[in-house]
Amino acid sequence: MVLYYEPQAERARLLDALLGEQAHAAQDLAELAGLVTADPDTLLVVLGAGVGLADAVAFAAQHRLTRPSLGVVLLREHVDVAVLAEAIRSGIREVITASDADGIQAACSRSLEVSRQLAVGGTPTTAPSAREGRVVTVFAGKGGCGKSTVATNLAVALADGGASRVCLVDLDLTFGDVAIMLQLVPKRSLADAVPMAGRLDDTAVRSLVTPYAPGLDTLLAPPGPAEGERVGRELVSEILKIVKRMYDYVVVDTPPFFSDQVLAALDLSQWYILLATPDIPSLKNLRLTLDMFDLLEYPESQRIIVLNRSDSQVGLTQADIDRVVRAPIAGRVPSTRDVPVSINRGVPLMVDSPNNPVSRYIREVRTRIVGAAGGTGDAPVTHRRRPFSLRRGR
Repeated sequence: MVLYYEPQAERARLLDALLGEQAHAAQDLAELAGLVTADPDTLLVVLGAGVGLADAVAFAAQHRLTRPSLGVVLLREHVDVAVLAEAIRSGIREVITASDADGIQAACSRSLEVSRQLAVGGTPTTAPSAREGRVVTVFAGKGGCGKSTVATNLAVALADGGASRVCLVDLDLTFGDVAIMLQLVPKRSLADAVPMAGRLDDTAVRSLVTPYAPGLDTLLAPPGPAEGERVGRELVSEILKIVKRMYDYVVVDTPPFFSDQVLAALDLSQWYILLATPDIPSLKNLRLTLDMFDLLEYPESQRIIVLNRSDSQVGLTQADIDRVVRAPIAGRVPSTRDVPVSINRGVPLMVDSPNNPVSRYIREVRTRIVGAAGGTGDAPVTHRRRPFSLRRGR
């Protein structure tokens, strides 16, 4: 059974129509608690936006231990970090904006699935498979190599129109470009996770994502450098560990330098896409990056080295490039004016021009990542190494 309580009559009628015939209304919180106690088969309670936060939190906390299989979904006029933090502490599973009808229905479905698994003694999961998704980190030791372009297009390719669930994480906490490249107006960012550090779960992370397309969500960088400074390495690790349970693939865009936050992402990655352009500073930084990867014991077999704008006539021969890099280059992506045009339009090249040479190479990378473990859901390649911090050293 599904129960709900909304003290405001008009909102109650809308909620009744949204939840359908299987839902039953309570007249007040006391009756709601009585109905829950009387019916052990009740798996979901929806508390409307008219219910005070303190009352909702008290109700959830009361039933958290006595009825762990009971899910509570809370509706709010506005969802902010303070509400989320309070809800998480009390055991509320989902907090949804009251005007988001699709979001409410999806939250109820997710909560019911978790409750059914708990009711039969199972372990709830956030995906059809208990296996974790694969993390792909895109990195370059020099700015302007096309990291964000590759990351956004690869995320679109991996999502494949909704066939897989993908989260694109913008870890350039100072000057992240994912939002503007996808024409997204973020209401929340990674900085909004700071007050919830140490208490994050699927519900909290889900409240931070900004959807882009079917199968593709984004976790965006903070709007300003000051906010980004508050996002530490431990928080990045906490977020990514949760996100990789929720999605089939996680694509991480990074700043053009090593930081503790970047190292946290690299530690959790199964694939590393390393970019450079055919100029001496970029190639030198790529070589230094590879040396750093050797030091950190990241497997060579999981590195994909890409030379972007490879056909640029800049006075370097192939022999010059090989002499500096001293590692096999997996892909050479040609220059094309379609890339800056797609960036300025805010439409990824994979969407706007799927037959473009850049798009074709992105699909090759996707095939390599997906095929390496036999397809979505297979166990990802993992590695172990000793922890490293830029502050403490080895």
